Amino acid sequence: MNIDDNVAFSKDKMRPLIIRSLRRSNIRKKIADYLFEIGPSGSYTSEIAYNIKTTPTNVLGAIRGMGSRYKAEESLIALELVEQVKSGKDIKIYRLTEFGRDIIESLKKK
Repeated sequence: MNIDDNVAFSKDKMRPLIIRSLRRSNIRKKIADYLFEIGPSGSYTSEIAYNIKTTPTNVLGAIRGMGSRYKAEESLIALELVEQVKSGKDIKIYRLTEFGRDIIESLKKK
C-alpha cells in the first residue's frame, strides 16, 4: 500500500464525521454549498457571510473553529473541506478543496 492509498483510506474513515458535522451546523453546510457553487474560485469572509445571510463571525467560526460553539476539530479546515489561500495584503480567501468538492457533490446526488 502506498502513501496515496493511506490518504484515501483515512479520508474515507473521516466521511461519517464530515457528514455529521455538516448536518449539525447549517452554517457549515451553507458555506460548503456556496463555495461549491463558486468553485474553483474562493471567497473572503465578508462575501461568504453576505451570500449565505449570516455574520462574518459565524463564517470564521464554521471555517476555523471558535470556542465551544464551533469546535475546532469539526471546522471546515480541520475536516479538510476548505483551504485558506492568502491573496494580497492581509486578505484571506477560502475555497473548497478537491476532497471537499467530492463530498459536497456526493451529498447533492443523494
